[in-house]
Amino acid sequence: MWKMSRTLSVQWTEGAYITGYLHIYSYTSIYGGIFVELVKRNIHMDRVRVQALTQFTLEDDVNIPENKPDVAALNLEKGELLIDEIKPAADYVTVRGRLNFVVLYHTQEEGSNLVVLDGKLPFEEKINLQGVMPTDPVTVEGEVEDITMNMINSRKLNIQSLVTMTARVEELYDEEAPIAIHGDEKLEYRRMPLNVAQIAICKNDIFRLKEEVTLPSNYPNIFQILWSNVSMGDVEFKIMEEKINISGDIHLFILYEGEGEEHPCRCFETTLPFSGVLECHGCREGMLPDIRYHLGQQELAVRPDFDGEERNIGLELVLDIAIRIYEEESLEIISDIYGVSKEIGTVTHKAQLRRLLSKVTGKTKVTDHIHVNGGTLLQLLHSEGVVALEQQSTVENGILLQGSVLVKVMYITGEDESPYGSTQAQIPYQYTLEVPDIAPEDMGKVHAEVEQLQVTMLDGEEMDVKAVLSFSTVVFKNIPVELISQVNVSELDSSKMSNLPGMVIYMVKDGDNLWNIGKQYYVPVDSLREINSLDSDELKPGQKLLIVKGG
Repeated sequence: MWKMSRTLSVQWTEGAYITGYLHIYSYTSIYGGIFVELVKRNIHMDRVRVQALTQFTLEDDVNIPENKPDVAALNLEKGELLIDEIKPAADYVTVRGRLNFVVLYHTQEEGSNLVVLDGKLPFEEKINLQGVMPTDPVTVEGEVEDITMNMINSRKLNIQSLVTMTARVEELYDEEAPIAIHGDEKLEYRRMPLNVAQIAICKNDIFRLKEEVTLPSNYPNIFQILWSNVSMGDVEFKIMEEKINISGDIHLFILYEGEGEEHPCRCFETTLPFSGVLECHGCREGMLPDIRYHLGQQELAVRPDFDGEERNIGLELVLDIAIRIYEEESLEIISDIYGVSKEIGTVTHKAQLRRLLSKVTGKTKVTDHIHVNGGTLLQLLHSEGVVALEQQSTVENGILLQGSVLVKVMYITGEDESPYGSTQAQIPYQYTLEVPDIAPEDMGKVHAEVEQLQVTMLDGEEMDVKAVLSFSTVVFKNIPVELISQVNVSELDSSKMSNLPGMVIYMVKDGDNLWNIGKQYYVPVDSLREINSLDSDELKPGQKLLIVKGG
């Protein structure tokens, strides 16, 4: 028979999982007028129920629109994956979306030297996801691993892109842990102390940023922006009372044509610090955040200043934030029970609890030289880097990270026919993120980013690249336990009891303890201590104990 007393509840609020009051349950077993009540409490957990990863290639030929000049050479390209529809079915999910691409090329026709072309490639992909149902809330994350543009001729380009998508079903659930037992019958039970990390808040949110930058006075007015790159750095989340403080840096780069007859090409780069507050009901200082962010929607617009000149750059960004906040608590759960005058049986189930193992960050440096084939370096215009985490594995006291940094550089050559050039290189790295006492099943999701990138000219054919890579993760230690879910009361087995002596001298064996001995002879542990005048529970092999039934 089950009953429930209210002291804490769990609720969903706008997609958020927020702990309020704790549910305490009790299970009552009644036998011959004797009842035993097992009191339980919920431990709030989250997990990935099913997950699958797939890679596929998008490829198509793109014609240059009539209003665009011929292509002389390609300079830079980038792509962004947008997911429009996620449709789960039995054991698979269909994903529809598009790859938005932008390419910068230069032309030999009169007028603008640099030209921007954008477009999109639609896709529909089926991901096998064993165990998923049509009603499951499936999330899909997509990454453009690589994008390559090649000239077929001056009016046609070929685009190829390698895309990785991960589909998963995350769920929230409760484990019921026994914390107390009551009843008419004399029972012996022992407790096991546990430090448990429960999920307190689970939700997705967005954080909007609006900034405006004015060009320095020695820069020409903006005629049109040719290329832009926005990235985030040093983003930190701090848990406060009912809110999350967010701070970090916005790194902005633009390549633009200036006003004037020759439309001079100029680069502008700046770093904008930002800070703000995200309301988060239920959070408080001391909780454990595992918060991930992704730079989503970006809008860049040229705006006039007070004099009506095109010198201001308006920036609107959206950070997509996945919020997981945990709370550590010390519990004592009942791990075993036996009866003295009645047979007490238990029904158990396997569970995976966890505690915080480590919240860790680490940095490493990578260096390399990039050689330019053909042409001469006159001036560097722009460089950008993206870190790829290709493999992670547990090693002794750490997580071994392996991958590469893709560095793209655009430069001026000084040659009339090909005034602009670009090159790229992949720089491998290997780094161990220190996590003491980690086991393979404790693996956390590692966030990686390029914190600093510096590219300098060595001579007319070679560049020096230096980068600082930053890694962070939250690792939880898995705790496998057997949780008692039910207690059954019955009469003692008479034949079994008749074979137990009323009094015996027991010789302690290796691995024995008072609990196991008491359980074997249906004798309370306190009685064993008292009869044998024991000051502690420590036993030594060969030690003699007096056991008296009913003592």
